[in-house]
Amino acid sequence: MVDIFADAINKIKVYESIGMYECNVPSTKLIRSVLQTMKENSYIKDFEEVKDGKFESIKVILSKKINDIGVIKPRYSVSVNGMQRYETRYIPSKDFGILIVSTPKGIMTNRDARSKRTGGRLIAYVY
Repeated sequence: MVDIFADAINKIKVYESIGMYECNVPSTKLIRSVLQTMKENSYIKDFEEVKDGKFESIKVILSKKINDIGVIKPRYSVSVNGMQRYETRYIPSKDFGILIVSTPKGIMTNRDARSKRTGGRLIAYVY
């Protein structure tokens, strides 16, 4: 595994598409923050930490509401004023999906970043 975050997002996408109800992804701080953002926007039902010996993983309970999810590479830097350009590129229509942005104030959606008037780096999209 080269990119743990991209592998975790891809695993969630595959398990959603084949109709599974839960999946296990590696546990990192970035993945936990992104999953918390997805839970707040009701794209997943819940997640919990699972310790299996010396390895930690996260059990994600899927909600069957994800049409598409993906990692944005390279992680573009985006200002508050430049976010509209990336929203039209990655989200199919207005108020239909979210961009997940890493900001100095933490991981948040594009709407939260706009309301707090902060920029950051694009991490992923979900709709």
